[in-house]
Amino acid sequence: MPFSTTIGGSKATSGRAYFNTTDASAGSAAAPTLAARNAAVRKSNLNAVHASERFSRYVGFMTQLRIDVWSDIACPWCYVGKRRLESALQQAGMPDTDVVWHSFELDARAPAVQDTTVPYTQRLATKYRCSVAQAEQMIARMTDTAAIDGITMRFDQAKPGNTFDAHRLLHLAHERGKQNELKERLFAAYLTDGQAIGEHATLASVALAAGLAADEVAAVLSSDRYADEVRADEQLAQEIGITGVPFFVIGGRLAVSGAQPANVLADAIKQGNDMLTASEGASCGPEGCD
Repeated sequence: MPFSTTIGGSKATSGRAYFNTTDASAGSAAAPTLAARNAAVRKSNLNAVHASERFSRYVGFMTQLRIDVWSDIACPWCYVGKRRLESALQQAGMPDTDVVWHSFELDARAPAVQDTTVPYTQRLATKYRCSVAQAEQMIARMTDTAAIDGITMRFDQAKPGNTFDAHRLLHLAHERGKQNELKERLFAAYLTDGQAIGEHATLASVALAAGLAADEVAAVLSSDRYADEVRADEQLAQEIGITGVPFFVIGGRLAVSGAQPANVLADAIKQGNDMLTASEGASCGPEGCD
């Protein structure tokens, strides 16, 4: 793996762990207490790491901190991770840091809309080979965790579906400076409002509410525009070694897996910014030399 990930383990975990953890990290089946894990993170040596050659080219010469995040609209922990990232940026005193959202599909083969006659708890139980009661417990834990971060999740009215077209619109939104707004509205539409995120009518409505132009949204949804960009994001995720989301890359150097607590993300953001500042070195410009 090209990143020496020292926060959250070597990878985030997609699937059952999203519902089966009761603390901040999505992934570990035998996770330590939150206090113990945070203490371990603070003691760890967060060394600068080298990305794959392709990611290094993607990052280029970074003069200001940027955070790249791989996530999926269908991922409840990704919504929690977004909220914690926002809190972390406030804690770090860097609320205006550039955040770029990258595509990741948890189920690329999903239909536009799943069969809504089957209750969500039943689908979850079937998928993870557990009882409906156990599925209900998973959902309750996830719902309670999200509520702590100010997010209302309504799995009882969720309409799961394919998120590929949502990711294509996010690329349009990135070009128009509306990506974070659209990302937030897509999460809320699916996880809070029970909208069918795989349907074009839903996507168009959400995109317009985020401030995108109706003609551009229609042009994207009626074509395969940005399909290559979505696949490029997913290919880059494979090359970097991302197998689950959310996954944060801070300043092209530090990798953080899972929806870590805001204070842990804030520490990583500060260290990533320090690394970027330290790597700039002396230089000359029109106004003279450093």
